[in-house]
Amino acid sequence: MSLYTSFAVAGAGPTIGGRIVKALLERGASVVALARPSSTSISSPLLEGATIATADYADVKAVASILREHKVEVLISALAYGALPSQSTIADAAKEAGVKLFVPSEFGLPTEGGKGGHLVIKSQFADYLKSLGIPSLRFYTGMFVEFIPQFTGVDTGKFLVLGKGDASFSTTSLDDVAGFTAHVLTSLPPAKLHDATFRIEGERTSFNKVGALYASKNIPIEHVTSLPEGYVKQTLLQGLFEQGRGSSGWDNYADKDIPENAHSGNAAWLGHQWKSVKEVLEL
Repeated sequence: MSLYTSFAVAGAGPTIGGRIVKALLERGASVVALARPSSTSISSPLLEGATIATADYADVKAVASILREHKVEVLISALAYGALPSQSTIADAAKEAGVKLFVPSEFGLPTEGGKGGHLVIKSQFADYLKSLGIPSLRFYTGMFVEFIPQFTGVDTGKFLVLGKGDASFSTTSLDDVAGFTAHVLTSLPPAKLHDATFRIEGERTSFNKVGALYASKNIPIEHVTSLPEGYVKQTLLQGLFEQGRGSSGWDNYADKDIPENAHSGNAAWLGHQWKSVKEVLEL
């Protein structure tokens, strides 16, 4: 069976979607960057070389027309949390256009069997894809390395840790996530991609270990019982990480971490040197 060569990326912003577009283009793939008409990301240099197509994600016919026109085989969603409801209509369009594989917007903590918040939303969408008969491919990456500073209040001049901070979690750089995604999509046969899950981990660390790196740069670590006002998402995620749920190897069904599973997908990118926290954050 031949490899996939034609892709579309919805939500091709500068965080992860645009980087996936760039990584696919570097591998010689044909890529459509699908954006809303109001999107400001379409001028991003990350999309240079891609076909830019705009449509209202709620317009199934319009999106399907774009996918058919460009003979898209794989649709990758990199939509942010607030835009996740749009995945359903994009999936409807993918079904209508005959797309062969859908990569939903995961790129974070394991969602299969999740019982709360965004975990449920993402898990339910995977079920929706199954109901449409569209194979899916999910990527669990842990926290993006680049997000660590904003989740620990580094801009306050301190590295804030909620709780003990010694629980291990998975973290992977944006470029490694994008590169891995593009690598497996263009190098593995469809049979190894359909309804598969890849768990990857650039580095396994803890907030205490990362805090020690910041301390060496005169940003002291401080253990707190609460984070500053407005740190809603940070409080939620640090709480989950304190329970060990920040690992790519977390099993929501067993309600425990299986550390050896956290990097089980890394083997699909033989010879790759994964970026460290120290390298990415220049600590």
